[in-house]
Amino acid sequence: MGDNVKKRVKFLPKLRRSQVTIFIIIAILIIILTVLIYIYYPKIKSTIGLGENNPTGEIKSCIEKDITNSLEPVTSQGGSIDPEHYILYNDDKIEYLCYTEEYYKPCIMQQPMLKQHIESEIKKNITNKVKSCFNKLKSDYEKKGYEVSLKQGVVSVELLPKRIVVDFNSTLSLKKTDSQSYNNFKVVLDNNLYELVSIANSILNWEARYGDAETTTYMNYYHDLKVEKKKLTDGSTIYILTDRNNQNKFQFAARSVALPPGYGTDKVI
Repeated sequence: MGDNVKKRVKFLPKLRRSQVTIFIIIAILIIILTVLIYIYYPKIKSTIGLGENNPTGEIKSCIEKDITNSLEPVTSQGGSIDPEHYILYNDDKIEYLCYTEEYYKPCIMQQPMLKQHIESEIKKNITNKVKSCFNKLKSDYEKKGYEVSLKQGVVSVELLPKRIVVDFNSTLSLKKTDSQSYNNFKVVLDNNLYELVSIANSILNWEARYGDAETTTYMNYYHDLKVEKKKLTDGSTIYILTDRNNQNKFQFAARSVALPPGYGTDKVI
């Protein structure tokens, strides 16, 4: 019994020494791996398209601001860059999305495919800039000594839950010492216009069916949503939807079941 205890006592230092050795080896491997990542990561980024000067990054830098700027007139004017049938309110041309010129009658939808219309408006507004960005990209790489093949596709814009995706459907091939091909050209914006447009469609359906919409219902259900409803003397109603978290807005106009002058339709804020 005593001999067994002595053997265990002698074995413990050896066990501790082996554990220390293992830890030292692991530490050395971690240091080597860190050095390798530091040396080669920039090349890896460039190869897979993550570097700042890679084609996908350059296109994003060139066009992203223009996409963002396109959203402001679209969201403040009822979904159109250049609205045709609108009412002026606080210097904004706010498009009627549901309208009738008659009294007592419910309105008729003016943009029944509102989401698709907005996507089309954004696309129309950025198409020339997209072409310019890709042509500049091609020219820049040619100046660097690359053989460049560029196939520009049709731009697509899609409103999706909590984001806007702009896909350029283009392919760029570069050849110098070796060949590289890029086709994942797209910009994804964090934006909840999809949700705001969905709520706008719901309000418009109420306007078309009943001539009015109860806005508090939406705010009770969507706690981060602010819905303003402003009735004007001509029977028009301005709706302003605002996300309280990021202040994203969508505003539009409707004229439904309007009353003739003299029925007390003073402006309501």
